[in-house]
Amino acid sequence: MKKKNQALSILFWLNRQRSKNQMPAIYLRFSLDYKRVELATHLHVDPRLWNSEGQCVSGISEEAGEINSKLSIIKDKLHKHYNRLLALDETITAETLKNAYLGIGERQRTLLELLDFYHSRFAEKVATGRKAKNTLKCVHTTNEKIKAFLKYNFHVSDIYLREIKHSFAPNLEHFLVTRQGLSNNSAMKYIRTFKRMIKQAVDQDWMSSNPLSGFKCTYDQPQRDCLTMEEIMILYKKDLHLARLSEVRDVFIFSCFTGYAYRDVLTLTADNVVIGIDGGKWIVKDREKTNSPERIPLLPIASEILERYKNHPYCLYYGCLLPVNSNQCYNGYLKEIADLCGIKKNLTTHVARHTFATTVTLENDVPMETVSQMLGHESIKTTQIYAKVTQREVSYNMRALRKRLFGEGIDLKQNTQ
Repeated sequence: MKKKNQALSILFWLNRQRSKNQMPAIYLRFSLDYKRVELATHLHVDPRLWNSEGQCVSGISEEAGEINSKLSIIKDKLHKHYNRLLALDETITAETLKNAYLGIGERQRTLLELLDFYHSRFAEKVATGRKAKNTLKCVHTTNEKIKAFLKYNFHVSDIYLREIKHSFAPNLEHFLVTRQGLSNNSAMKYIRTFKRMIKQAVDQDWMSSNPLSGFKCTYDQPQRDCLTMEEIMILYKKDLHLARLSEVRDVFIFSCFTGYAYRDVLTLTADNVVIGIDGGKWIVKDREKTNSPERIPLLPIASEILERYKNHPYCLYYGCLLPVNSNQCYNGYLKEIADLCGIKKNLTTHVARHTFATTVTLENDVPMETVSQMLGHESIKTTQIYAKVTQREVSYNMRALRKRLFGEGIDLKQNTQ
C-alpha cells in the first residue's frame, strides 16, 4: 500500500547571506514528507519592503508588483508539478518534486521539435479541410524564418524551449525587418504564427508558461486604394479590342461587384451558383484563405459577366466560371488596362475587393455586419478597416449639416452679420 502524501507547504524567505547591492535574495522553501528543500528564486529585494507574514513585497511600486507576480508564478508552477505527480498516482518526495520543478530527469523539448510538430498537426487539418493550404505555406515560411534567426542571433541550429525568453520576440522582429528586409506587417504576421506555436507548446506541457504572451503584434494601417463608381463604369464600358485585356477587365469588374479575392474567383465553378432565399442567383463558397463562408447575391453586372463566359473554351475545359490568368499576368494586364482607361490608380486583384467593400456596399449604406458576412471575414474588426471616410461621405455629411444649421437658400454672409 502506497504511503499517503503529506500536504505541500511553501514558504518564501530572505537569505541575507546571499545579497546583491545590499539586497538579500528571496529563497523558496517547500516541505513535503517532513523534508525541506530550499531553492534560489534569483530575486532580490530591499529588506525594509519585505512582508514576511504575507510572503510578498510591500508597496504599490512597479518593482514590487513585478517581484510579487514572479513569486506567484513560482508558487503556481510548484503546485502544478505537485498535482501532476499526484495525478500519476505516484508517491511524491521532496526530491522528486524538486527535480520536476527544475526539469531534471525529463526530456527537454527543442524549438525545432516544436516547429515540426506544429507543421505536421497543421498539415493534418489541411488534409481534412479544416485549414487552408495557403496558410500551411505561411507556417512553413515561418519555420524557415525562425531557423534563420537562430543561426543569426544564437549561432546555433536549435535551442531548448526553456531557453526562449521574452526578448526572443522583439529580437526576432528586429531581425525580420532589418536583416530580411520585411515590412512591419509581414514581420508581425510571422511572429503571430510563432506565438501560436509557443502556445501549443504550453498546451502540450512542453513549456510551463508562454514567454511571448506579453509581446503585442502591432500593424501599420496600409493605404487601401479603391475605385469610384465612375471609374468602375469607365472600365466596364471601355472597348479594349484585345481579348486578353477584355477578359482580365471582366474578371476584375466581377470582383468589384462580389468582393471575391483572386484565389476564390480562380476556383469558382457552376456548383457555387445557387438560387438564394430571394429567388435570385447567389454565389456560395468558403474562402480559400480562411475557410470562412462567403454568401453573395449576384448583382446584375456580375451576373451578366458570368453569362458572357459560360461557353468560353477555357471555362468549358477547366470547368470554371471565368477565364482567370495567373496572378502575375492578371496584375500586369490590369496596369495596361488602367493606362488605356486613363485611371491613375494602381490596379491589383486586391483593389477589386476593397472597391466592393467600400464603393459598392458601405458607401451605399449596406450595414457593416452584412458586408462582413459577404466578405467572409471572421471578425467585424477586419471589415472596419474598409470603413474609411471618403470624399463622397464628407460631401454628403456636410450638405446635411449645412441644411440643418442654415436651411436651404440662406445667404451665409447675411446670416453671419
